[in-house]
Amino acid sequence: MSVTFTEADKLGDVVVKFPQAAQIFKQYQIDFCCGGEQLLGEAVAEHEINSVALLQNLNDTYADALKQGTEIRDWSAVSLEQLIHHIVNTHHAYLNQVFPTLSELTAKILRVHGAHHGAQLAQVHRLFNQLRMDMEAHMIAEEERVFPQIVDYERHPSIEKLNAVIHAVEELDTEHDQTGQLVKDLRKVTDNYALPEDACGTYTYVFQELQNLESDIFQHIHLENNVLFVHLRNAQVAPLA
Repeated sequence: MSVTFTEADKLGDVVVKFPQAAQIFKQYQIDFCCGGEQLLGEAVAEHEINSVALLQNLNDTYADALKQGTEIRDWSAVSLEQLIHHIVNTHHAYLNQVFPTLSELTAKILRVHGAHHGAQLAQVHRLFNQLRMDMEAHMIAEEERVFPQIVDYERHPSIEKLNAVIHAVEELDTEHDQTGQLVKDLRKVTDNYALPEDACGTYTYVFQELQNLESDIFQHIHLENNVLFVHLRNAQVAPLA
């Protein structure tokens, strides 16, 4: 069903209805994952963005996607267990794959280019490794403790289980804010991943992969904050079936 996005829509809700909106928001550096509760109009004002141009871009892109038959996956329409399966097998798997390589390569470009870009690359190395350490601990907590609790609650719901799950996801939510800030700090210290003239192939590859990492983490956090956690919080104010 077609919709028209307005300034009254929450950022997270827009991306739930139209996942491709994530790329548009990223272009404007609008935080739709940790800031998913913010109204689009508020974000536009905060970033001093032309609201007419943004809304036209968003709605035109959405209309084109519908016209072309592009798959628009509504993750809010699947079971929590299915959503968790997707998060683990897509986003957790991706991070577990790219973290070791990027850890090695951020150290490598610091060694090779440190004489001319040491201040910047030292910060990149520090921020990336803090991000990796935080995310690895976060994913372990999710896979070993929180996600099994959520699946158990969905299969055998009770108020007690729901309250325990809500307490657990509040901790995860706080960690998401910290992760989101690290990702923003990486973009800031690299001046939006601008490459110096003497950047080698490895330097270029690292900056491109860090941008890919940013996109994946934003989508990852969005699915948890604006779909998974919202579903659970809504269940708190609705009677159990």
